[in-house]
Amino acid sequence: MTSSLALVTLIILVALVFDYINGFHDAANSIATVVSTRVLTPMQAVAWAAFFNFVAAFGFGVQVATTVGKGVVQSSIVDQWVILGGLIGAITWNLITWYFAIPSSSSHALIGGFAGAAVAKAGFGALVVSGLAKIALFIVLAPVLGLILGFLLMVATLWTFRNSRPSRVDGLFRRLQLVSAATYSLGHGTNDAQKTMGIIAILLFSAGYLGPEFYVPFWVILAAHAAIALGTLAGGWRIVKTMGMRLTKLRPIGGFCAETAGAVMLIGTAIGGIPVSTTHTITGSIVGVGAPQRLSAVRWGVASRIIWAWILTIPLSALIAAATWAAVTLVLVRPG
Repeated sequence: MTSSLALVTLIILVALVFDYINGFHDAANSIATVVSTRVLTPMQAVAWAAFFNFVAAFGFGVQVATTVGKGVVQSSIVDQWVILGGLIGAITWNLITWYFAIPSSSSHALIGGFAGAAVAKAGFGALVVSGLAKIALFIVLAPVLGLILGFLLMVATLWTFRNSRPSRVDGLFRRLQLVSAATYSLGHGTNDAQKTMGIIAILLFSAGYLGPEFYVPFWVILAAHAAIALGTLAGGWRIVKTMGMRLTKLRPIGGFCAETAGAVMLIGTAIGGIPVSTTHTITGSIVGVGAPQRLSAVRWGVASRIIWAWILTIPLSALIAAATWAAVTLVLVRPG
């Protein structure tokens, strides 16, 4: 094995480690509602979510992967060190926010890290402004649209079942929440795993292993979905508590509406090739579901703490990645 191939292999493994951490960091997005409503036990919930995270490999294309691979950083700037710096920046920020039980966005940590390492190497001209503008727009739109969808679904569902016995409604939505949790996990898998696919594919492309045309090999698709599914199996109980219990109190009907709203957003944006945050989306949906009961049903102090993490994710992961790129190139590249 040549030194170049060994380095590429190492970075692919680091990317899959990020994908695994993404799974357990963002497991709360898939399972918090179904666990907090006690429809499934925690172990049943992570197995359910992990299965559908992996199944998502076979039905939703690679549009998000293409956006991440070609629409964040100029391809001519990308090399192994930029990608390694970006991955380490994203992994570091994910572990920090996991430790403090803050549901930040793994997606935006990866994009921030990738962009930060590229800027450290070649300045702001390294960035693809149109792609980053689309991502920045959906930083705002994803939680807002999730909130609106969650709110409207909750209001419509409450009105539809306004004359039904609470016990009957509860029993019905306990069953329906299995479907909504599965659909949400499909959306989570297809949107988040594709970001790692895009990073691995641009690594292979920049190293000359894909030929003249950028594409995502099938083995990369399977590896990324397997890694995120295994991470989901590991769970993320610290963040599950924040998402499913501290933000607002959920019943099965609310869990169903939040998951359905989130799934519509995630699958729709994945088909459109827009890399959105699953964390932002489901948080907005949960807040939207809680709001029709009464505004005080949402713990706005917890929500504001989450929003601050959202604001800081891209710049801080970018700074960590830039520092990593500088350190790695100083120690490993320049002496050679």
